[in-house]
Amino acid sequence: MTPLPHRVLRALEQFNATHPWDHNAHYHRWILRQLPKRFGSALDIGAGSGDLVRLLASRANQVQGIDSDPVIISRAQGLTPPATPATFTVADALTGIPAGSYDVITCVATIHHLPFTEALTVFRQHLAPGGTLVVVGLFRAQTAGDHLLGAAASPLNAATGRLKNRGRSSPRPVSMTALTRPADMSFSDIVSEAHDTLPGARLRRRLFWRCTLVWHHD
Repeated sequence: MTPLPHRVLRALEQFNATHPWDHNAHYHRWILRQLPKRFGSALDIGAGSGDLVRLLASRANQVQGIDSDPVIISRAQGLTPPATPATFTVADALTGIPAGSYDVITCVATIHHLPFTEALTVFRQHLAPGGTLVVVGLFRAQTAGDHLLGAAASPLNAATGRLKNRGRSSPRPVSMTALTRPADMSFSDIVSEAHDTLPGARLRRRLFWRCTLVWHHD
């Protein structure tokens, strides 16, 4: 598939920078729809500014948010009302997860920063029987279908940014100040490794350069 001309890409990049919006937060409500109405404990890995943690706290008895970036964790703490049943900790996603098991584990736009199979294995070890793991990740476009989905997302991305910002120039949301990294795994590789580690996991490509994984622990 022929890529978009360089001038078009530059124009889109400039427009998107002027009208930023959080692609990860776009999937937060979808994540909630994968979860029970109420649950005991939840863990959000790569919590960033804590937006998803605060949403999970509306359903959970206690939510633990972890991130390796102390600056963004400090901002998450400042944005979270004191009465919220949530705790934020600076911790490594592979070695620093607080002890215990969780009824819900979420991980949004973080797993591509980690060794994929090792991360899924660690998440599985911390998921309580009957619990749900939901991952929203990034993947490297490889197939014609991947590129077609990305091309379809480009105008929708610009339109959504304009709508969310009401046509005005806006600064980036706090949630978009966390460290970023491009994905290096293709969707087919993600599917293959995920099924080896989490048999029965459901994976799908999504708009806005994301893919999702849902797995229920027997």
